[in-house]
Amino acid sequence: MTDRKPGKHALTFIFITVLIDMIGIGIILPVLPGLLVDLTGQPLANAALWGGALATLYALMQFVFAPLIGNLSDRFGRRPVLLFSMAGFALDYLIMGLAPVLWVLFIGRALSGVFGATMTTAGAYIADITPPEKRGGNFGLIGAAFGLGFVIGPAVGGVLGEIDIHLPFFAAAGLSVLNLIYGYFILPETLAPENRRAFSFKNANPLGALKDIRPYPVVYGLMGAFGLFFLGHTSLPIVWSYFGMESFGWSQLDVGLSLTAVGLLTAIVQGGLARILIPKMGAKMAALFGFSVATLSYFAYAFAPNPAFIYAVIVVGSIAGIGGPALQGIVSNEVPANMQGALQGAIGSVRGLTAVIGPGIMTWIFFLFARDDAVIYLPGAPFVLAGLLSVGAVYIIWRVIGHRKVVA
Repeated sequence: MTDRKPGKHALTFIFITVLIDMIGIGIILPVLPGLLVDLTGQPLANAALWGGALATLYALMQFVFAPLIGNLSDRFGRRPVLLFSMAGFALDYLIMGLAPVLWVLFIGRALSGVFGATMTTAGAYIADITPPEKRGGNFGLIGAAFGLGFVIGPAVGGVLGEIDIHLPFFAAAGLSVLNLIYGYFILPETLAPENRRAFSFKNANPLGALKDIRPYPVVYGLMGAFGLFFLGHTSLPIVWSYFGMESFGWSQLDVGLSLTAVGLLTAIVQGGLARILIPKMGAKMAALFGFSVATLSYFAYAFAPNPAFIYAVIVVGSIAGIGGPALQGIVSNEVPANMQGALQGAIGSVRGLTAVIGPGIMTWIFFLFARDDAVIYLPGAPFVLAGLLSVGAVYIIWRVIGHRKVVA
């Protein structure tokens, strides 16, 4: 651990690290269909099937490797894990940009999932350098990076892809290299040697990570709330474009504008308002309020009568973004310093598992309720399911911490 105390540069680096991860996901969205058509020689419809397989592979790798990365950071420190991952990102984007055949692209996407699991370490790093009462707000920075990444990434990918279909990948690699250099000279270690713990493969797996937190009943119980909410949330990125086109005849531009609005408001709420509202409301109330607003928003999307109503829900519903950081702050205060990486790994594993199983569930429900011969025509049906899952999440939060005094 360096003598220099972590300060604003440390938070800035973590924000940029997660931002680059999200930009890397978003930057390839506009060009991936064309790249898959080139690599497979198949029409777009067939290429979409390969795109779905790539998305599942990415989520599966995150699910498997999130606890491994988190436990490695508890053993060796946050700094080396983060720097190694940034180097891996640069290599990964180069592989995908230079991929001459489809199976090489699959290798690159698998590596993306592995190195993308470093968000567990980013969460542990924030817990290391933040006082308990401010953790919920600072965890919101990760959410802000998510939002900005999905605003910047697709826009940059679309512009660069018009020049050359491989250029977005090289741009993402360059960003990763710049962040690696910046982190190498600026980023201090935050986990003191006396707070580190031995690495164990028994605990460095998805099931082991959850077993690792069983001695902390509040944390273990709240994993159910995380799981239900994450599963419901998969409805937004998976069926949003289909829902808008089917319900309101949206064009691709309309879909893009709506996602830009979502991304910007997510960044504003989780990067700014969360740091103000969570301390004022208290983490418990902020979590319950945020998840409740999310629940109402899903039902409002499902039965929205027109696009103007959708945008109103996007604006009002964005306040739900305080719920996740608040809940993450609560659970991080329930475990000791040498368990922060394992905790974030467990959360990452739950998120990864829902990302693996959620897309299939949500698209299947959309198909059942949006096809021409549907018994009940309701393209927003996946959002109804998301709302019901969020009701379950709110119930779990209330049962676990509703009558309990929590720190933060």
